[in-house]
Amino acid sequence: MAKDSLYDDGRIALDDRGLVIRWYYLWGSKRIPYRSIRSFRTFTIGGLSGKWRIWGSGDFVHWWNLDPRRPGKDTAVEIDTGRRILSTITPDDPTTVVHILEEHVDH
Repeated sequence: MAKDSLYDDGRIALDDRGLVIRWYYLWGSKRIPYRSIRSFRTFTIGGLSGKWRIWGSGDFVHWWNLDPRRPGKDTAVEIDTGRRILSTITPDDPTTVVHILEEHVDH
């Protein structure tokens, strides 16, 4: 984590350099620099769209980091870095995360 933390809920963190998705891999975190993000979007999650996906992928398109609190959440943020798999996160405060991404990502 960089010195200037902008957001951190324990699973998702944003700092002055980019996004850190904790528990993305079995062995650790994934860092995505802001310059690597092509686009992002929010969407409502439900029973068939990720609400019960605690970790991994169910559709071979989205990859969800480990988040045992996901079933109690309603909003996901999809991160497009130009790869086939889209990193998909459910921050505790998606509004703040989107605001920070809007300020730091050229899209």
